[in-house]
Amino acid sequence: MPKTTILVTAAGAPGAAALFRGLRENGEREVRLVGIDMSERSIGRHLADAFHLVPPGADPGYADAVLEIVEREGVDLVLPQSSHDLPHLAAARERFPVPVLVASPETVRRSNDKAETYELLQRIGVRGPEFRRVTGAAGVEAAAKELGYPDRPVCFKPVFSSGSRGFRVLDPTVDRAHQLLYERPGAVAMRLEEAVELLPEDGVDLLVMELATGGERTIDGIADGKRIVLGHPKTREAMRAGLAMYFETLDDDGLMETANRIVEELEIEWFFNIQLVGDVVIEVNPRISTIVYQEDLDLPWLAVKRALGEISDDELAALQPRVRPGRIALRFFDQVEWDT
Repeated sequence: MPKTTILVTAAGAPGAAALFRGLRENGEREVRLVGIDMSERSIGRHLADAFHLVPPGADPGYADAVLEIVEREGVDLVLPQSSHDLPHLAAARERFPVPVLVASPETVRRSNDKAETYELLQRIGVRGPEFRRVTGAAGVEAAAKELGYPDRPVCFKPVFSSGSRGFRVLDPTVDRAHQLLYERPGAVAMRLEEAVELLPEDGVDLLVMELATGGERTIDGIADGKRIVLGHPKTREAMRAGLAMYFETLDDDGLMETANRIVEELEIEWFFNIQLVGDVVIEVNPRISTIVYQEDLDLPWLAVKRALGEISDDELAALQPRVRPGRIALRFFDQVEWDT
């Protein structure tokens, strides 16, 4: 059987090394991996069989750059990793001669607009955070007070953002001296007056939200635009620099039902990641996220087979019993060396 050539975007992303390994160790056939990234220091340069620099995902020329590489490298399908890559790839996916594992432009837009996502959750009866959509420092200040500050902490982040970028907790009890002396740079908690001093008066759309508390969980899987075809919940623990480092798969029908309702409403296709803090849904990402791999259940590879028409949705759904609750993934730092 000939090699399958897979193009993986954002080849320097935190999950890239595990994703490359998972695709290679599919147990069926050899694959050829093409990594692309906007940084020449991407780990994908060293782990993929071929590597190309591309513009940032938000660049209007991004999709054309990816398309040119697809044609040059004889790629069989495109697997996006980053939220930043999705809008332009979604808009251009019909121009690609191969499958691009991305949802429709409207699904991507609605998912990336956190305010629209939270309004959608309210409509379908899923618990999302209480929030206010505002602009600028004065708007943040007014919304924070409406939501209970300073009697209770609140938080804010840009309406359009990825991961923990721009997320801050507003907490009147924060010990700034302790942060300065004993915590790593980048602490997310600050007082409202400090945020107001730093924020511009206008030009930035922000969400000010109740601060959800409790354990973090996500639901990950593959969807067909109407339902989850194959997936599972997991915990999200041991945060370092905004990234979870420890995960454990769960058996939770309630979380799967919640995710199914969101998938159906947003018409999510291909990979998705839905994140909760406590019982509050805070993120919906129509892309692949950290995967807990099993030797008999390799989600990225199964998505590849689905894209190539080698496995049906019914066959994928029949694999659901293979999900092993209690399966643990522990992320760690590694490195490569080379001479200049």
